[in-house]
Formats: sequence, structure tokens, C-alpha cells
Amino acid sequence: MRRDVHPYALGATLYMPVTHPNALDVALGRRAPGLRSLVLCLEDALSESDVPEGLLRLRAIAAGLLAVERDPVRTPLVFLRPRNRDMAAELGQLPEVAAAFDGFVCPKVRPGRVAAWTSTVAGTPLRLMPTLETAEILDPFAVRELRDELVCEAGDGRVLALRVGGNDLLACIGLRRRRGSLLYDGPLGGVVATLVNLMVPAGFRLTAPVYEILDDPATLAREVAQDVAWGFVGKTVIHPSQIETIHAALRVTGSDIDAAQRILAPGAAAVFKHDGAMCEPATHRAWATSILERARYHGLVEPDSRAAQDAPAEPRPAMPVAPALAATV
Repeated sequence: MRRDVHPYALGATLYMPVTHPNALDVALGRRAPGLRSLVLCLEDALSESDVPEGLLRLRAIAAGLLAVERDPVRTPLVFLRPRNRDMAAELGQLPEVAAAFDGFVCPKVRPGRVAAWTSTVAGTPLRLMPTLETAEILDPFAVRELRDELVCEAGDGRVLALRVGGNDLLACIGLRRRRGSLLYDGPLGGVVATLVNLMVPAGFRLTAPVYEILDDPATLAREVAQDVAWGFVGKTVIHPSQIETIHAALRVTGSDIDAAQRILAPGAAAVFKHDGAMCEPATHRAWATSILERARYHGLVEPDSRAAQDAPAEPRPAMPVAPALAATV
């Protein structure tokens, strides 16, 4: 049985090369405890000469996944990041790929390319997560064009989430992340605001970019808190040490879940006070629904009998640092 494919099920999404020696163990939940989603990369994380080996490893991993019955709670969703659309089209036709994996992370999706990507998964249960990481995403008019195309070509729920490629977007303007600074503090703050304001009302959820400085957990925690405040449903990570920080930020307070339940209750008053704040169901319904979705997949900050939480996974050995992860977003 496979876990429900829902945007909030993504949580912290670990990227790793498909050739990593621990890839299958991570996909089976034997390493990186608590991981909710995994992307096995055949794109930036591999040199061109390593692609044949990567494809062989991919088929071996698919066989390994199909050989066991995966626990839908303790094993992550597993996606593939193909090198390009042509590779995705070939992989999508392989029965073992459609059976073993949850979908594709689509690199460098531009306006005018959505239909081509949706065609790669036609007739399969595979979902898509387009990555927004090219110079066009810096242009609000191009983002609007892409949004309209997504609504037209992928408005049937095929797109699970849109992944924001922060490092690649910074590269478009010749910049790199600075230690201690949040994504929202620099020139991408306005870009992210445009993506949230255009994509979310159209029904598309967003995941936040990686914070690639691994020895600065304080800044990661600050940024994830901002990610959640902006409505992101998950965040890319490149090392298991970042997983718990992200999942902790996605947990819901007892006060918020109480407010959400009252807002969504049948017969709720048009306006009422709760925990010192005004609640207005007509205005706050979408927020309340999102709170209950987060609680379903990430639980509460403190134990609360009003919302069920998954039992924590048993401790497992931590996964060693993956080699040269170029496929970060």
C-alpha cells in the first residue's frame, strides 16, 4: 500500500544521485529516519558519462522497491528527476517505473513546455512536480503565462506541487546564498511572492528551496518558519540532518487546530472570537483546511487528543553525507 499522494505528505524532500550506494535503503525507509519524500536525480547530480550507470541503477532500485511491500507511513514517496523530457518519456513507458515510483520532478520547466511534460505520464499514475528554476521565472508576465498553461494542461491534479529552484534562480543573476541570510531577504523575495500570489490561488502548492549551508541550523530554522508562514508545503533538503527541523516547523499548534475545527464546524457563527483573535469562516476557511491537512501529515507541536499523529519511526542509523549533490533546487 502506497501513502496518499498529497502535497503536505512531501515534508522535507531529500535529493540524492540515483547512483548513491544507499539510494535503495533510503527509498525503503532503512536510512534517513522520518524522511517523507525522496528524489533520485539523473540530471545535475550526474555527469553525462555517468548516465548509463544511472539508468542501470534506476532499474535495480525499481526492482528492489517492487520486491517488498512498502509501509505507507515509514517509507518515503519516491520521485525521479530525469535529465530532460525525452528521458522522462522513455522512463514513463517502463512498467516497473510506473509501478515503483510516485512521479517525476521535471527540471527547468518553462512556459510553453507544460503539455510536453504532461504527455510523458499519460496513461500512468505518475505525478509531476515541475521545477521553477529558469530565468523566465524572474519575469512576472512569464510566470502568469506558465500559470495559465498549468491550469489548461495540468489542472486535473496531475501536478502534485511546484518546486522553487532557489539556487538556479540566483545563478541567473550571478548570485549565491550567503550564510545567515534568508531566501526572503534578497532579490528572490519578490520572485517568491509572485509565485505564491499567482500559483496558489490557481490551485498549485509550492515547495521551498534548499538552504545548502549544512552547519547553520539556526538560519535553516528561521527560514523554514518563514516558508510555513508563506504557505509552502515542504522544502528541499540535501542532508538528513535537515529533515527534523523542517518537519518540526510544519507541525500545528493546539490553538491553531482548535480554531480550524471551529471555523469549519457546521453551523459556525459568521464571526467569533478564539484565543484573542477574530475568526471569520467565510474568510478563514482555506487557512483552516490547510491547518487540518498539515496536522494530518505532520501532527501537533504538543500531543493533543483532537488530532491523530503518526507514531514516530524507530531510530535508525543516520545516512552518511551524499557525494557532490549538484541537483539541488
